[in-house]
Amino acid sequence: MRLRFLGGASLVVVGAMVAGCGGSGDEAVPAKAKIDDAAVMKQAKVARAAAAAKVKANELGQVPVLMFHRVVDHPTTQDDRTPAQFRADLERLVRDGYVPVSAADFVQGKINIPAGKHPVVLTFDDSSPSQLTLDEMGVPRPGTAVAILQDVAKKNPGFKAAATFYVTRDMFGKTTPEEKAQALLWLKDNGFDIGNHTLDHMNLRGKSQKDVESQIAAVQKLTSSLAYLSPVTLALPYGNQPKNKSWAMHGKLGNVSYKHGGVFLAGYTPAPAPFNKTFDPLGIPRIRAMDKKGDCAQFCSTAWLDWLKNNPDQRYTSDGDPQTVAFPKFKAPFVAKQFAAKALPY
Repeated sequence: MRLRFLGGASLVVVGAMVAGCGGSGDEAVPAKAKIDDAAVMKQAKVARAAAAAKVKANELGQVPVLMFHRVVDHPTTQDDRTPAQFRADLERLVRDGYVPVSAADFVQGKINIPAGKHPVVLTFDDSSPSQLTLDEMGVPRPGTAVAILQDVAKKNPGFKAAATFYVTRDMFGKTTPEEKAQALLWLKDNGFDIGNHTLDHMNLRGKSQKDVESQIAAVQKLTSSLAYLSPVTLALPYGNQPKNKSWAMHGKLGNVSYKHGGVFLAGYTPAPAPFNKTFDPLGIPRIRAMDKKGDCAQFCSTAWLDWLKNNPDQRYTSDGDPQTVAFPKFKAPFVAKQFAAKALPY
């Protein structure tokens, strides 16, 4: 048997041979391997931190969760957007470097977007026909929110057609179970997220536990029976929380139970990142999609997007790696305990 001595590597070869002859060298290889692995892991972490610093990643920053309702040619309420306004809203997000993620992925910390980009959550309340109406071939009709979102995403690679639709009994204006199932299954099959908005859009403030749970569980039962899905999040009608906030998060009515990962309000600020200690899954703020008028001069989407653009250190910026939570090291005290193992300070 020949021995090859290659500097320090000869010790490894000899150790391996001794181990094969019954010596104690069986501990030498694993020990060195552990040292080598630790060194490689340390180098990789340093490289990841450097990459995060290069894009000024801040995955403890704030995320705009935008709240839309109807998209119609002739608005009748301040919550309505015209198709042109909605398209402009999306195009502004493209220019500002945002990438949509679903409400379900957001609350679960599954934010997988490119380095240097910012997450935005697009939410649609009340399951209006203006949000989704399919033609006889199963294609979204032009001018609906889904059709516009898909078109903007197609024209801007990297901008995802991702959104969450909060449904009630009146699902997209459909009346029969078959038609409702068609709409829900189309959304599910095309990568969209379905959320719970209570059966009758009930104001839950002051309601009994039974009333709260029956309203929420009824939607859970519908979506499960029609499209085999369970909503991960709930949007509170009018943003009003029940007397016991936990009733909105989990409950049961008969043999139907629900357990949400997050409950959304109706305004008025960006939301903390799910990795931040200040994140409260029982009351996640949203921002009304409106222009700078009246109260919205300060508290609606145009104003807040301007503020986040002018205060980039406050905004969530991705490091591009969904397995880490990157941030400037002085922000370390704000990392939620359950995400400490994924922390990547720089």
